[in-house]
Amino acid sequence: MNLRPCIAAIGTAFMLWLGMPAPAQATSAAAATQSLASLRAAAEQAVRNHYAQPGSRIKVAAAPLDLRLHLAACGQPLHAIISNQAPVRSRLTVPVQCPRAGGWTVRVPVRLQLFRTVLVTSRALLRGDGIGAADVHAEQRDVTRLGYGYIENFQQIAGRSLARAVARGTVLNPGTLGGRRMVRAGDHVQLMARLDGIEVRAAGIALGSGDNGARLRVRNASSGRVVDAMVSAPGVVVALP
Repeated sequence: MNLRPCIAAIGTAFMLWLGMPAPAQATSAAAATQSLASLRAAAEQAVRNHYAQPGSRIKVAAAPLDLRLHLAACGQPLHAIISNQAPVRSRLTVPVQCPRAGGWTVRVPVRLQLFRTVLVTSRALLRGDGIGAADVHAEQRDVTRLGYGYIENFQQIAGRSLARAVARGTVLNPGTLGGRRMVRAGDHVQLMARLDGIEVRAAGIALGSGDNGARLRVRNASSGRVVDAMVSAPGVVVALP
C-alpha cells in the first residue's frame, strides 16, 4: 500500500491547523504574479505604435521596474495609454493597465529617440533672406531634442523669409521663419538710388529673393548693370553704395 498520499495529506492538514499556507498554495500564488517584463514590453510597443510614421526611425527603451513590485496576473492583454496630445519628448511615462475589473495600473518610464527627416541650412543666411532649394538640405535628426519644432519639407517654407540670421547646419523651425518674401528672384522691381538728396528710379530685375531689409543683387533693366540693393517694400529695392 502506497502511504505517500496519506502522509502528504496529513502533513497538509497539520500545516493548515497551525495556520501555515500549504506548499501547493504558495506555488500557485507565485505563478499568479504578472511579469514585469510584460509591462515594459507593453509600454515600448505602445510608444512605437503611437509615434511611428513612414520614413521615421524609433528607438525605445523602458526603464527597469522595482523588483519589489508584485502584481496579480492580469489574465487579459495589457492596455498601454498614450494621449494624442502628448508632446514628443525624450523621456515619457506610459500608464500600463490591466483592463479587468479591479485591475491595476503601473506607470512605466520610457526613453524615446525619434529620428525624422528635417530641413537643415546648407549655408549661413541673414535675417530677411528668402530660402531657396539650394539653401537647405534634408537630414535625419532626433526630433525629441528639437524643442522649438522643425520643418519637414520645402513646401512648408516656400515663399518665406528668415526672421533672424542662422548659421550653417541650423535645423529650421517655425520660429526662424518670417513672412512671405517681398521680392522673389526674377521679379521686375523698382530700383531706387539716392545721392545728395536726389532720388533716381529705374526698372530692374531681382536676381535674389528676400523680405524687408534683405540684401540682394538687382540687374538694371536699361543698362544691364548689376548692383547690390536692399529690399524696402514689396517690389521696391534701394541701391546700396
